[in-house]
Amino acid sequence: MARAAVLHTVGDTDLDLRDDVVTAAPGPGQVKVTIKATGVCHSDLSTMAGVLPAVPPAVLGHEGAGVVAEVGERVTGLRPGDHVVINWTPDCGACGACLRGEPYLCTTHLARSFREPNFALGDGTPAFGMAGTGTWAEQVVVPERGAVKVAEDVPFEYAALLGCGLPTGVGAVVNTARVRPGTSVAVIGAGGVGLAVVQGARIAGAATILAVDPNQARHAAAKTLGATHTATPAGLAEAKAVLTGGAGFDYAFEVVGRSSAITTAWDAARRGGDVVVVGAGAADDEWTRNAFSLLFDGKTLRPSPYGGSDLRRDIPRLVALWRSGKLDIDALISRRIGFEDLNDALRALRDGEVIRQVVLFE
Repeated sequence: MARAAVLHTVGDTDLDLRDDVVTAAPGPGQVKVTIKATGVCHSDLSTMAGVLPAVPPAVLGHEGAGVVAEVGERVTGLRPGDHVVINWTPDCGACGACLRGEPYLCTTHLARSFREPNFALGDGTPAFGMAGTGTWAEQVVVPERGAVKVAEDVPFEYAALLGCGLPTGVGAVVNTARVRPGTSVAVIGAGGVGLAVVQGARIAGAATILAVDPNQARHAAAKTLGATHTATPAGLAEAKAVLTGGAGFDYAFEVVGRSSAITTAWDAARRGGDVVVVGAGAADDEWTRNAFSLLFDGKTLRPSPYGGSDLRRDIPRLVALWRSGKLDIDALISRRIGFEDLNDALRALRDGEVIRQVVLFE
């Protein structure tokens, strides 16, 4: 039996921190991973609130790294002892999205995860894993493609962030927007993923990077990680006037997950600019724009699920950037905590006190 954080009812603000959860044995094409570190991401809060779907009881957590403990039949690319990053949207390699080179749009394994529980509570009740993972448990079972090998010199707390926040944020810049050197970028939202966008824009060579967040405590971190300027939403119009002469930014990234933030990004972008939606919003939070503006402003709206990432391709690239000193992972980690601190970590995240917290399983 193992420790795991379980959501019993959508809308709960605290999780049930248990020590009697059993992880299923790996079936054909699956691997069991012992989790060593796992991030506390805003998407976890969104799942608790019902913004993102889940089937309770569910073990939460989706951003994690660890060591392969067991492999099932037909697993050929991994073996016990391998260090891996959990991929919460593993590609099947055979569907239309995969064959088009868009593995981040594959839903084969993700859809199955809502039907097939991979955990059982102490009384035998089946439990599902968030997005088919459930990294707030000491062990998880995922498809082989849901565990991506990572070099053993990468600390587990860094590797965990390679499973969601970093590929989503940096990927939105380099994969989706393909930001060009010398251009201007506005980032709406300076949380963990937003700061990864800031770093991606710096790495891509953007000349002007404006980080926008109502929480001014985040502004210093944004500047440390590459923002040339910061502003609150109330000061965005003035910053746009000063930095772009009122024309607007070449790229505007929405990293909040709300329609109002998409509007803010749209208004920040220049005519002909790119508006990139990175935040995960609610299904009933609709966004509209009039037909005249949609055509004559010439702006492009680009959704960026998972940063358009292929983790088998992008994790080695991110590791290389980290090794060269161009990607600062440590600066994104506000606190390293224990499993017993998870509910306090959720409160701190709700209150905007932290960027990323990482649970270390001992």
